Amino acid sequence: MANQKNSTVAAIQMVSGRDIEANLREAAQLLQSAVEAGAKIAVLPENFAVLSTSQMLAQGREEAGDHATVRSFLADQAQSLGLWIVGGSLPLASRPDGQTLEDRVRAVCLVFDDQGREVARYDKIHLFDATVDDAHGQYRESDTFEPGSEVVTVDTPAGVLGLAICYDLRFPELFRALRAKGAEWVSLPSAFTYNTGSAHWHALVRARAIENQVWMVAPGQGGQNGPRRRTYGHSLICDPWGEITGETEEGPGLVTGDLDMERLRTIRDGMPVWSHRRL
Repeated sequence: MANQKNSTVAAIQMVSGRDIEANLREAAQLLQSAVEAGAKIAVLPENFAVLSTSQMLAQGREEAGDHATVRSFLADQAQSLGLWIVGGSLPLASRPDGQTLEDRVRAVCLVFDDQGREVARYDKIHLFDATVDDAHGQYRESDTFEPGSEVVTVDTPAGVLGLAICYDLRFPELFRALRAKGAEWVSLPSAFTYNTGSAHWHALVRARAIENQVWMVAPGQGGQNGPRRRTYGHSLICDPWGEITGETEEGPGLVTGDLDMERLRTIRDGMPVWSHRRL
């Protein structure tokens, strides 16, 4: 467990569209705001730079090559701001072993330290194939994305971080595995639809925090991303007792908070559910 008592993190909310350069400009402004608010680590939302499904394959190939626009942006921002960045998600046409993907991409969360070094990679395990009662209607991530399989944690200034992305939230076994690997906080970059978010977002984020006694830092897309796509937003930070310590509703913005590791330790010691497991 981390020795320090707390570290300030920022959950960044965006309303990304089809213009990748515009998305990156907005992300840069919000990362600067996070630093000005005292954050040492910032977590971007899912698909923060590339939102449109039609752009994923081409951008994923670019990110796997020598002209990786989004990866370079994240590294440069981390180094120039002296900020750890959990890079939401981006498409990447290669597996962790370097094998190239020809007709699909991975949805990848990259973590950069404050020197701009890539220190962790998580490939989204659970893909959103669902029918939703909204203007978009049908979502089939598996047509474009190949699922990952590895559970990933990484040491950060705020403690041991477990990595997850959006639809992963509905699969508690992943969060159990992250806790087993030492996670003290979990980042959840998301782009929940408005309909599913309004029904389930708060309940699921709080449940994963309570069950595993971890801090949850859950930034999302939040607004009208296009004519047929509205995302729920409500980016938030939730403590290991399930209390929401900060939240922002819709539109671009951020929420910051201190991840108090002494509070985490007190909660775990007072109710040692991990040692009470029977299954």
